[in-house]
Amino acid sequence: MPAIRPRHLSSVAAALALTVTAPAAVATAADSSAALREVMFVGNNWDGTADVIKSSGDFAKIGRVDVIPDKDERMAEINADPIKWIYFMAIRNSVGEGHDQFVDDMYSTPDGTAMVVSRPSFADVVSIDLASGDINWRFPVSGYRADHMAVSPDGKRVAVSASTSNTVHVLDIESGEELGKFATGDKPHENIFTQDGKYIYNMAIGDVNTQTDAPWLDWTKGDRRITVVDAATYQQVKVIDMRPRLDAIGLTDYSDAVRPAVFSPDESKLYFQVSFFNGFFEYDLATDRITRTKTLPKNPATSDDRTTYVNDSRHHGLSMSPDGGKLCVAGTMDDYATVVNRTTLQEGPLVTASKPYWATVSGDGKSCVVSESGTDQVTAIDFATGRKQVSVPVGDHPQRVRLAHVPADWTSPSAG
Repeated sequence: MPAIRPRHLSSVAAALALTVTAPAAVATAADSSAALREVMFVGNNWDGTADVIKSSGDFAKIGRVDVIPDKDERMAEINADPIKWIYFMAIRNSVGEGHDQFVDDMYSTPDGTAMVVSRPSFADVVSIDLASGDINWRFPVSGYRADHMAVSPDGKRVAVSASTSNTVHVLDIESGEELGKFATGDKPHENIFTQDGKYIYNMAIGDVNTQTDAPWLDWTKGDRRITVVDAATYQQVKVIDMRPRLDAIGLTDYSDAVRPAVFSPDESKLYFQVSFFNGFFEYDLATDRITRTKTLPKNPATSDDRTTYVNDSRHHGLSMSPDGGKLCVAGTMDDYATVVNRTTLQEGPLVTASKPYWATVSGDGKSCVVSESGTDQVTAIDFATGRKQVSVPVGDHPQRVRLAHVPADWTSPSAG
């Protein structure tokens, strides 16, 4: 969990320093830390809610937050603007599969008092007070759709993809103030901060809603690349285009649209999924080449017609155990999730899951948690055995699942 460890290390360092200089302050810091509870946020994209569940153990539901308390106001704005209305309907009828997309990604503020949410159909990011359910601030992104986010290791900044303007905005997580922005390839998607907080990686996936899905029409999908920027200046450091790197190993018919990705603990390797492919790749950053390819089993019931894959994503969801030994893969269109040994690339049992759309790591690091968007539940899989532990019902069409913190005595706001 690269976004969590550095924060914990910083907290330990700060506590040690305070032991020498201000003993009284230590108790205050400890009390503050003890007052927070680690949880998971589950974004229910189609009904505009976020469920809050335990971060490990039985993953029981703790509460729910309404992430669209301002729906009437936003809809009035959209209905009054023909261009906004066109884009709103386009999102509903394309990436939304006939539904509005009300929550894509979520993080908690460092003090655990607010949830910051990207809302695709409303083209914005909002901070929601977890006590009252009210909106603290709202940031409209450029263009007409907000997508994946990432939080900096210190928890103070959040980066959000504005997918129709090919831009990533970086915001102060407490105030919503824009600290910077940078240009990307076509349709920016996943964002990742490096563990030291120095760089941001953005993966642009191109046009995933067209029907030009045959390999020979791959060029129509747009400019798909990884953009790496300096996280202090937001200036581009380098661009990684997987097209020549795939071609170099003979995979000329494979898409170069990088979807979910995860670094190894030492950040020497990047593991990533691409459009249409039932598997993932290993990329070595030092040698700048793809070093291994893992093809995962095909579900016999899965069509070979690539136009039937939701938003071009054959497999969508990838996480890694804290020790770096196991990868967890959400086989979206193949209706399973599986744990893969990172050394041998041998997969474990194929755990049946209905359109799993994301994979993350539990708070205790022992489980992979996948969102089953087809059956409205999240399922925990044991990293050690690769076997299912428990499934927990959530809201309509769960997608992103993120570790977060809330006050220890938190209950759902009245609006939830």
